[in-house]
Amino acid sequence: MGSNDFITLFFLVAAVLIFLQLRSVLGRRTGNEKPPFDPYTPRDVAKNPGGDDSKVVTLPRRDVPEDEQRYADIDAVAKPDTPLNAALRELLKNDPSFRPRDFLNGAKMAYEMIVMAFADGDRKTLRGLLSKEVFDGFDNAITEREARGEVVKSTFVGIDKADITHAVVKDSEAQLTVRIVSQLISATYDKAGILTEGDQETVAEVTDIWTFARDTRSRDPNWKLIATESEQ
Repeated sequence: MGSNDFITLFFLVAAVLIFLQLRSVLGRRTGNEKPPFDPYTPRDVAKNPGGDDSKVVTLPRRDVPEDEQRYADIDAVAKPDTPLNAALRELLKNDPSFRPRDFLNGAKMAYEMIVMAFADGDRKTLRGLLSKEVFDGFDNAITEREARGEVVKSTFVGIDKADITHAVVKDSEAQLTVRIVSQLISATYDKAGILTEGDQETVAEVTDIWTFARDTRSRDPNWKLIATESEQ
């Protein structure tokens, strides 16, 4: 046998041995294999073939029309087939950018700013958040307090709840009434520093009914406070 035949036989034997070794390894399951990828299987099923719903993260559906999603947002804050729900839907028609959750978040922020600005006598902040009529009322109250030499010390603890209770669209003006339940520490001292009202150590629950308004034709997205009352 020539040297070339010997080399050929050597590589043939080596190839057979390698094939047998690979065959003994390939196809052997270790329990850590990933399931085969199926491009037509929904992603949530592919990630969780066992069907354990607790490990599935549901993402927003992109096939839901935008209008339907907007109405669903309204249904989340106002029961369907109620006057409030119908009024909010009417508002959405006049102002497609309206989002009830965004409005409520903004109303809560405005509430805290207004309450603290009134306590501090901050007319500049109040002027930008209130209608002229409401600002005049707040301004008069601050002026009378200052004339008596009174000082109000307040700490805003937080808002427990805020719900839209009424909605109306008059011509192009939208008005939304919100019931806000907050926690507040407030104490009033006279010019001699004597406590005359409230308690600086006690957290009080306060419930207010505030109405906000904006012109839906305006490019200004901000709402202004147009009416206030306290729930008895």
